[in-house]
Amino acid sequence: MHIRSNHHYPSRRSAVAADNMVATSHPLAAQAGLSMLARGGNAVDAALAAAITLTVVEPTGNGIGSDAFAILWDGQQLHGLNASGRSPAGWTPERFAGHETMPFRGWESITVPGAVSAWVSLSDRFGKLDFATLFEPAIGYAERGFPVSPIIATLWQRAAEQLGDQPGFAETFMPEGRAPKAGEYFSNPGHARTLRLIAETRGAAFYTGEIAEEIAAYARKHDAALRLEDMAAHDADWCGTISKSFDEVALHEIPPNGQGIAALMGLGILGQTSIRDMDADDPRALHLQIEAMKLALRDAESYVADLDHMKNITLADMLDDGYLASRAREIDPTRATNFGAGAPKQGGTVYLTAADASGMMVSFIQSNYAGFGSGVVVPGTGVSLQNRGAGFSLDPDHQNRVGPGKRPFHTIIPGFLMGPDGPQMSFGVMGGPMQAQGHVQMVLRTQLFGQDPQMAVDAPRWRVTDGLGVACETTLPPETLEALRGMGHALSLEAPDNAFGFGGAQLIARLPGRGYVAGSDPRKDGAAMGF
Repeated sequence: MHIRSNHHYPSRRSAVAADNMVATSHPLAAQAGLSMLARGGNAVDAALAAAITLTVVEPTGNGIGSDAFAILWDGQQLHGLNASGRSPAGWTPERFAGHETMPFRGWESITVPGAVSAWVSLSDRFGKLDFATLFEPAIGYAERGFPVSPIIATLWQRAAEQLGDQPGFAETFMPEGRAPKAGEYFSNPGHARTLRLIAETRGAAFYTGEIAEEIAAYARKHDAALRLEDMAAHDADWCGTISKSFDEVALHEIPPNGQGIAALMGLGILGQTSIRDMDADDPRALHLQIEAMKLALRDAESYVADLDHMKNITLADMLDDGYLASRAREIDPTRATNFGAGAPKQGGTVYLTAADASGMMVSFIQSNYAGFGSGVVVPGTGVSLQNRGAGFSLDPDHQNRVGPGKRPFHTIIPGFLMGPDGPQMSFGVMGGPMQAQGHVQMVLRTQLFGQDPQMAVDAPRWRVTDGLGVACETTLPPETLEALRGMGHALSLEAPDNAFGFGGAQLIARLPGRGYVAGSDPRKDGAAMGF
């Protein structure tokens, strides 16, 4: 990986290079992470301080009630962490009889939050600093307040219009009967209290103690299924990674219940095409990527579930080279196709990354799913509860069918790239179903087409929607859009500031010999900082 001086895309940012690096979706969180490195902490300490701070300063994308995943290079090997929560024990399929789809908001969309367990697990195993130290910046912002940025103010206002009637939401996030405006300071004393209790008890207060009891009591008040026993039963899992190679690099993802496997499948399919003969912005290259991701996402939607429940169609079936080659043969290099699901076996946040001078690199993501999540906020705690239960299926024949104590299909995925001589890049792209598609775009731009992280971040993005549909950023050149339409793609144009639609990307790549180079995304409040 090298830094390129020429810049083809609208943003005028330059890549940032340093021995120690943090890249997040908010400058205050990046500063929090960097402060831990300055105090003698490592990349894990930096990532966790940034993640905890993001629950305060970017509540529109995550919170204490989020789930989380991480991939970490400890200097010798990769580790994968799945800290997503499971459904309440009372969530039988019969509970949702009469529903056509899983509820998207409210108590019936809430699974056990797992992010706190990720903080504890990562700190216990790899952190250097005292756990409570990691919370200091976040508690300060929650108590004293922070200035709300224009992007977050816009997202907050949209959420207030949708969620103002959900239990506890207005009380916590609309203190004057409205969302805070850009430039206004917002404080959250209940959030500070919860963070302090988590810090003091190493997470126990959240899963078995005072905060868990308040969550369970609020659930009972609203006849919800979530119980104290569901909270206490949660554990984060060191699950390892799954991978797929493209030439000399290998993309690593967390195994299902997440959609990372779709990125691996897309890359595996593209490896069987002529994309290596094309340039980064060649419409033919974009066409091949779009078609590969349509195929991969169809299969992910059809088969991905909690790994313990993937019995009929397995990871090995979906990642089999012969199967991916057969899917690649379905692509018409000149024409868009409306693909169905394949048959591998007969019979859709905040993202951050940190790296330190010792060589440790962390790829970390946490999310409430849809902005503030379910909209339910437990009074006096600052805990906005995720709506990950919406990821279940009600199809009796689907591996992802809703059931008790089960992890739902997940959109959030951290990415990690390994090269022939070790770790190559820690990265992620936010935004629901954009994420697997964004991973493939970042890998190809940095590895095949030679772009540095900031160039790759700034480049116009696309995402497949349904059928022949493709949403494109308006910064794609008119001639490119015309060429894609000529191939039969049904294009819709969206502004690049659609942070949910195209995500915010953060990348840290290792430089030859020493140090790192990072790119951060202006689509959100992205910031890459180092020393």
